[in-house]
Amino acid sequence: MEPAAFLHYLTAQPGYSGQVAHIEHIPPRKAEYGKLISPLEASLEGCLREHGLLPLYSHQAEAVNYARQGSNVVVSTSSASGKTLCYNIAVLEAMVTEPRSRALYLFPTKALAQDQLRGLDELFCPGLLKRGEFATFDGDTPYDERAEIKKRARIILTNPDMLHVGILPNHRAWSGLLRHLRYVVVDEAHTYRGIFGSHVAGVLRRLRRLCRLYGSSPQFICCSATLANPGEHAGRLVGLPFSVVSGDGSPHGGKEFVFWNPPLIDKARGVRRSASSEAAVLFTGLVSQDIRTLTFARSRRLTELIYTYSRRRLDEAGSGLAGKIKPYRAGYLPEERRRIERELFSGQLSGVVATTALELGIDVGGLEATVLTGYPGSIASTWQQAGRSGRSGEVSLSFLIALDNPLDQYLMHHPDFFFRKGVENALVNPDNPYILRGHLLCAAWELPLTGADEEFFGPALSRERTELERQGIMRQWGSRWYLSAAIAPPARGINIRSTSGENFALIDVSTGSLLETVEEGAAFFQIHPGAIYLHQGESYLITELDLANHTACAEPTTAAYYTQAREITDLRVMRVLCAKSCRQTRVYLGEVEVTTTVVGFTKKAQFTEEVIGEEALDLPPRRFPTIALWFDLPEGLASRLTGEQFDLAGGLHGAEHAAISILPLFALCDRNDIGGVSTPFHPDTGRAQIFIYDAHPGGIGIAEKGFALVEQLWEATLKVVAECPCQDGCPGCIQSPKCGNNNKPLDKKAARVLLEGLLGDG
Repeated sequence: MEPAAFLHYLTAQPGYSGQVAHIEHIPPRKAEYGKLISPLEASLEGCLREHGLLPLYSHQAEAVNYARQGSNVVVSTSSASGKTLCYNIAVLEAMVTEPRSRALYLFPTKALAQDQLRGLDELFCPGLLKRGEFATFDGDTPYDERAEIKKRARIILTNPDMLHVGILPNHRAWSGLLRHLRYVVVDEAHTYRGIFGSHVAGVLRRLRRLCRLYGSSPQFICCSATLANPGEHAGRLVGLPFSVVSGDGSPHGGKEFVFWNPPLIDKARGVRRSASSEAAVLFTGLVSQDIRTLTFARSRRLTELIYTYSRRRLDEAGSGLAGKIKPYRAGYLPEERRRIERELFSGQLSGVVATTALELGIDVGGLEATVLTGYPGSIASTWQQAGRSGRSGEVSLSFLIALDNPLDQYLMHHPDFFFRKGVENALVNPDNPYILRGHLLCAAWELPLTGADEEFFGPALSRERTELERQGIMRQWGSRWYLSAAIAPPARGINIRSTSGENFALIDVSTGSLLETVEEGAAFFQIHPGAIYLHQGESYLITELDLANHTACAEPTTAAYYTQAREITDLRVMRVLCAKSCRQTRVYLGEVEVTTTVVGFTKKAQFTEEVIGEEALDLPPRRFPTIALWFDLPEGLASRLTGEQFDLAGGLHGAEHAAISILPLFALCDRNDIGGVSTPFHPDTGRAQIFIYDAHPGGIGIAEKGFALVEQLWEATLKVVAECPCQDGCPGCIQSPKCGNNNKPLDKKAARVLLEGLLGDG
């Protein structure tokens, strides 16, 4: 593929309206090689040489040297840099030289575990590993195979979910693994952040605790996309010190990275052409030119929507390619996911539209292009997704299509922020009491707690154990703490990928079959009554949501619209933790209680995004404690805004929306991880206020990061508002699609004056 030729073809099309905002030419890079301190075991070296994997890149050699010295290692390098070999060499050398040794590989997705299983088979079987000595063990593993896997397998490939709910609570059945556990591999460690990462930290501490029971002390090898804090992040995940390998010696083919901004179709209102439509145009254009492409979308709904658009375009073109593309996302049944993975890997498919389920290190064959529909929320994830193309070392092409929101529009106007800025810090909070308490209950079920367990759970152990005793959930007997009553393992009631409990089952009432499962935390937003839900490109109307039985009923529909939930939020200040002076005002960090209620939904036309109706909902509120930052307005600014006939409430509301959208630039998080409230008068402070809070019980460190960098946040927010060409506010600056008040009131001019006042520029 010649990227310049395709870009020329693209810009010559009738629908091109100046969408190319920036093209970054990323030159190819040559390999840098390293040396091992001592030679590899002969049979392992021969195997690697036979497959063309020697000499080792510099970072591979450095990681293996650290592992051989007994260190825990974190490797933080770019996508497709050969990180897998860093841990496979260490593990296989142990397998060959220590016949009883075992290893546990943890991957965030089943697809990645399956891919790595295939890699072990192709590289090391039957020369170094016999069939049956390595196996995946997850929710898709047939029950009649599980006993044999526990007995024979020396390398178990699984995910944190199965470790949490299937292995640790049944540790006696896994005593052979735990007694001889030599290595624990934590792959794609950058994905373990926020709530998920904080839960995984609890799971890994429980694993280390049970290893001590069985007499082992495994080394940990973590692999991650490039992060600003790989050593700190791995240390907080596992609870141990790590040696860091961050110099990347792998070669890379060149890449043309295009920032693509959908054109304005109404400049005054700031309305842009739909990013999903633009993604379908690019995707079908690439596929039609015989360029194998992976298109990413940020949600299940958008994945299905882009696939539907693209299939229709290819059908209308009569190219015969409509059957050569597929959607792929979490929620599909295991056999559906495996089939699509095989078809993509083998080259049967010309393209796939996927959620981040295919962002990770799975080898999807010789892809030449990637299309990212919307900024993925972090620089690290953007490079991960873009890096799915060009893995063979050939030149490749990547597009980042901007959504109509402040964050994406900021990047379109300031590409240097993306290409020149260092990557972000990954945030986890293993001491979050709402997470830690659950893992203490799990740990006590697995083995009664003692004072020595502070080694694993830290000083917060005593405080949270006391709280569990106060609630009557845990009791002390001698020097040990037990669960007061435990009929089933507590792990079954803890969803480590969210703060919510069990998933909802989505039932197709026309067939009586299970379509898929939906997280409890997302249920009110995605499968409320009246919602349109997309599955495999087909639309379903949600007719009933049964909260007691965690089920939702859906029936096929031909509706040509989609739905978007709306919520309202109230916030109470419980305690100020700290405060500081910034420019002309004061900024605070503290504990708050948030109450959110999904109050209705909007119907939008599929292709035009036109609002065609709104309906109210009657759903129960969700109340939770969390951490927030908030700030006062400079003295006299509120009176000035009011005196000059600005809408103070509209200015606060607009600045709140924009600031929430921009915060992910500074904290490795998703827009949905953050919430906000603004008001001209808050009863707990007696002042006009803007609050920004972690949208998860207990908080995960986002508000703290925003508090530390609040002046940078104000500066970036002001740029978004000032540079947007709309007159009165639009989705690209101060409007929010989640706003429960239908984005009323909003005053763009007041928001700009307010932000200038905060920075002392007004």
